[in-house]
Amino acid sequence: MLSDRIENKWIEAFCELFLRCRVGQGDAVAILSETGSRQLNVHLAELALLRLGAKPFHLVVPTARNPHPVPVRSTGASEAIGGSRPVIEACKAAGFVVDLTLEGLMHAPETAEILKSGARIQVISNEHPEALERFRPDDALETRVRAAAKRLRSAKVMRVTSAAGSDLTARMEGAATVGVWGWTDRPGTLAHWPGGIVVSFPKSGSVDGTLVLAPGDMNLTFKRYIESPIRLTLEADYVTAIEGTGPDAMMMRRYLEAWGDREAYAVSHVGFGLNENARYEALAMYDRRDTNGTELRAVAGNFLFSTGANEFAGRHTAGHFDLPMMGTTIEFDGEVVIRDGIVQEVFG
Repeated sequence: MLSDRIENKWIEAFCELFLRCRVGQGDAVAILSETGSRQLNVHLAELALLRLGAKPFHLVVPTARNPHPVPVRSTGASEAIGGSRPVIEACKAAGFVVDLTLEGLMHAPETAEILKSGARIQVISNEHPEALERFRPDDALETRVRAAAKRLRSAKVMRVTSAAGSDLTARMEGAATVGVWGWTDRPGTLAHWPGGIVVSFPKSGSVDGTLVLAPGDMNLTFKRYIESPIRLTLEADYVTAIEGTGPDAMMMRRYLEAWGDREAYAVSHVGFGLNENARYEALAMYDRRDTNGTELRAVAGNFLFSTGANEFAGRHTAGHFDLPMMGTTIEFDGEVVIRDGIVQEVFG
């Protein structure tokens, strides 16, 4: 377990982030957390904002009892706000929200309303700051992510294949595509730190085919590298078969079954990582308490496949898998943009 002593270097790292978010002297900032949040990051956010001359205030809600039959991890669909009107209105009034909830507001039901008000949300992933400090704001990464998101928005079909046997097709017309480079400086936007990811939320009924998770791919809900193959069959967005004889397939089947919710089997988003500074081996370097795995989602060249909530397709569930896959080939309308896990020079 890493030390939770406050370090000046971590305050500086948070300051770098908030400066890119255009936080300035006298700005009101809501620090949203829950009683179960990583208090070290809550304190670092407060100290960094004060150092910049901002006027932070805390919104702290009790971490609710888990209503689900299984542990919930790494969903991006925080239930911390719980529909509370005072909390929602305070976030809207602040204009800038530092999100330190355990699961994050990426897919939370209250997020759309907060963003529609013009407020921006900076999610700080539930990582130990030793991991966060390595991800300084990177102009080159922003340029690359913007170019990739623009290209993906114009694509009609994404196809994903691999030597392990994957062959998946996602029809992209009407999909909502977002690029995240690590910070937000525009009203009505959300970003998470670390960044370096492009993801699309396909319209309902758009994803079909086969995905084979090979040894070395990752299951970030379980925070482990996959050791034995898992073959997923997808029909009209839904996983209809999970084949495999090893413990990885067994745990995936049992976890999804436990939800008793068909939407947990549906596609959340498809995308890929573009951050050359994100380390594939990082999951092996931290205790599970000290990582949320966001760095692994951003590893350059991975295909990021996720099941669970997709608000753009009208699907909501707390069940979620983020499954970064290495060594895949990704094509947009027949053009290879990632070949065998290597990003091609097509995004500038």
